[in-house]
Amino acid sequence: MAGYEASEEDLALSPDALPPDDAIAGAPAPAAESAVADSFVHSRLLDSVASFTHHRDIAALDHSLVLSLAELTAARRVVLAKRALDGAYVEAIMCCTPDAQGVYRLQADDPDAIDPALKLLHRCMHRLDVQTETVQGLHRLVVPILCDGRAIGALQLDSDLPPAASRSLTEGFARIYANYTVLLHESEHDKLTGLYNRRSLERQLQRLLHQHEQTLRVLPPARAVPGEPAAEPPQVWLAILDIDHFKRINDTYGHIYGDEVILLLAQQMRACFRRSDVLFRFGGEEFVILFGAASEGIVHAVLERFRQRIAEHVFPQVGSVTVSIGYAGVGRHDYPASALDRADKALYYAKQHGRNGTCGYESLSARGLLGREMAAGSIDLF
Repeated sequence: MAGYEASEEDLALSPDALPPDDAIAGAPAPAAESAVADSFVHSRLLDSVASFTHHRDIAALDHSLVLSLAELTAARRVVLAKRALDGAYVEAIMCCTPDAQGVYRLQADDPDAIDPALKLLHRCMHRLDVQTETVQGLHRLVVPILCDGRAIGALQLDSDLPPAASRSLTEGFARIYANYTVLLHESEHDKLTGLYNRRSLERQLQRLLHQHEQTLRVLPPARAVPGEPAAEPPQVWLAILDIDHFKRINDTYGHIYGDEVILLLAQQMRACFRRSDVLFRFGGEEFVILFGAASEGIVHAVLERFRQRIAEHVFPQVGSVTVSIGYAGVGRHDYPASALDRADKALYYAKQHGRNGTCGYESLSARGLLGREMAAGSIDLF
């Protein structure tokens, strides 16, 4: 970045700009004031790093990262883009911009939307290198977030100041974020499949319920169409699926092929469900899915489609594999264990009635097929 002259902001954010201690001791008042100002900036920087690395949830970490960077650099806009695990597409875009009062606000944008202002960001992730441009006097800096030689995302800053003023700081935040994300990912995800693990369920369920509650607040009231039922608001649903006769697969073909069945099933789940749906390996051959849908009919159709997809898939060496699925709606103030118990009762019913089926708790309960004396299923609740 030799084309830019060092600005006051460069000196304030650069550790090399600090004078030696002995110079401060005998310095005149202006130098002492400068040292105090530098100390204040470094204090703010350390506070910001401590703040966003305090989080144990990746979504909260993302929010804190863009907010901290925006406040430290006084940027017009900060954007965090995150790639999917396989790097095939951008799965999330988080933006931070000031409102009319200058207060920074966070907003999740559609990663599939075509935004010319993010063109440089995609180029950065592709080339794995810092990108800069100036558009109508606005300076744009994009820094890749690298992990093991590949881009897992990128940070974009739109600012009135030239890129040299914030490049070092942004690159530092990108490195810290990459390292910390790896640690959080390992703690939240199953090692074999890469899906979320069971310890992440409560946090992900609360996040999904909050998102749907926020959606309901901004949605206009649904207008009833004459002769048709009123449109139902979206609801959160929890589904449990279990591989049928999995012990037989392990006993017949060995645990290596059993693990391969689990891995391939997880890949089929990713291919079948939406990006917004949250997928878990809950332990052994059991999986959990959290997603939003407006009615039980839609939920049943989606899960049935997946069940049939698995039944028709040919697994190497093993051949045919089937799954049983149970699902239930999740209330606004539901405990995870309660929602799991209802879905597990539906799964147990499917297992007891031939396997390779999909059953919903609400439907079974309305038909009187779930008696009070019915035993809980196989899933271990926490």
